[in-house]
Amino acid sequence: MVGSFMMAGLRKTCVQVATCARLLTAAVRIKSASPSTRPAFATFFLLHARLECSCYIYHCNCSWPLRTGHPLLLPTPLTRGTNARSFLPMAARGFSRSPPDMLPLLLVVLPSLLLSTGSMAQGAAGGPEGASAAAPSSRTGGAAGGVQVPAMFIFGDSLIDNGNNNDLASLAKANYYPYGIDFASGPTGRFSNGYTIVDEIADLLGLPLIPAHSQASSTDDAAHGLNYASAAAGILDITGQNFVGRIPFNQQIRNFETTLDQITANLGADDVGSAISRCIFFVGMGSNDYLNNYLMPNYATRNQYNADQFAELLTQQYTRQLTSLYNLGARRFVLSGVGSLGCIPSILAQNPFSRCSDDVDQLVVPFNSRVRSMVDNLNANLPGAKFILVDVFHMFRDILRDPASYGFSMIDRGCCGIGRNRGQITCLPLQTPCPNRDQYVFWDAFHPTAAVNIILARKAFFGGPEEVYPMNIRQLATVDLRPTKQ
Repeated sequence: MVGSFMMAGLRKTCVQVATCARLLTAAVRIKSASPSTRPAFATFFLLHARLECSCYIYHCNCSWPLRTGHPLLLPTPLTRGTNARSFLPMAARGFSRSPPDMLPLLLVVLPSLLLSTGSMAQGAAGGPEGASAAAPSSRTGGAAGGVQVPAMFIFGDSLIDNGNNNDLASLAKANYYPYGIDFASGPTGRFSNGYTIVDEIADLLGLPLIPAHSQASSTDDAAHGLNYASAAAGILDITGQNFVGRIPFNQQIRNFETTLDQITANLGADDVGSAISRCIFFVGMGSNDYLNNYLMPNYATRNQYNADQFAELLTQQYTRQLTSLYNLGARRFVLSGVGSLGCIPSILAQNPFSRCSDDVDQLVVPFNSRVRSMVDNLNANLPGAKFILVDVFHMFRDILRDPASYGFSMIDRGCCGIGRNRGQITCLPLQTPCPNRDQYVFWDAFHPTAAVNIILARKAFFGGPEEVYPMNIRQLATVDLRPTKQ
């Protein structure tokens, strides 16, 4: 779930788009300069430009087309020794007239810019193996009560992405400090200070942490499963396009099919089919279809569908996608519902009273309700399969209603971020996060802390039907799905 970066007043002034225009142009000039003339602060500036644009670019309903010759260039050349402190305010002054629509410029310029900077922090974190590195020392590992499954395959968005976007030309990345500050190998691409929910579930199942699909170099890397999740991804292919590069659910399924073909070529169809039927398939989709589609001003979706119609559209597509996984051999499905989006810091920051938005949450309720009905229908109509639904909305609201009982004292702001509720701009590179992270519900403007992820995972694993329906993950892992003899 990468957030929509909505900020109060941006649609009125569009000043930030002007800032982004200058930042992008300056970044391109820095990137093209020879090492001898490149400013000493170039690396920082390239990353700053990327993140500045990710925060602002799509929040202005500006109608100006991009025109050839528009004065985007900086008034003075960039030379060695240019002072960053004096330069950045100059870039932030903006235009004296209405700024242009920056989408064409973004699509042309940003991919090459991001490819040159995206792996900067990943190297500092110890390379791609960080995504499957050992958990923090406080995590003990080991299956809960002897529960064992061969593997877990993971599909979803930024809530469970562990590095698949690192090498994409994408604005949705988290492979830089302070992301991963509490993870053993540092930043990996997880949108968390530490564990994600699927990391804890893998631990409870007795599995090692599941590696990112993008970092798997052989079928051996898939021995315990793969994580195909991608920040900004959605059920609909068009969801998240504001962030440019991402891997929608349809493509994640195709990636799994490729993995399956490779494993089958090595082991044979019978052995693979039997093993796959015993694996857990964790799917967490839907948040971005609201935050980075339905609620975005540059999408026509909200004008085409009311809340019920959009929920029905998503559920129909979701059903087809899950059936595709079933046809590929998946049998044990864990579906994660959409959480209380109206209470994330990004949404709270738009309310002068910092209150949860009931309007946003009421958009999500019809979808979650339909997904529960979908679970019943799939269980009834797909022989030998079992689908369960993790009610993240209910779990999150329970934490927010009584945070002290869970050990939290801060529920209305991110641990790392800028502005009201630390949710107007999400966590920036090298920003100092809060020191008491275990007391925060939210890590950044959109994502929970590792402490919350662990709680949610344990509720999903051990919880009753009011939290995970119609059975929990522990029961799903051991249930006999073989057809009964007549």
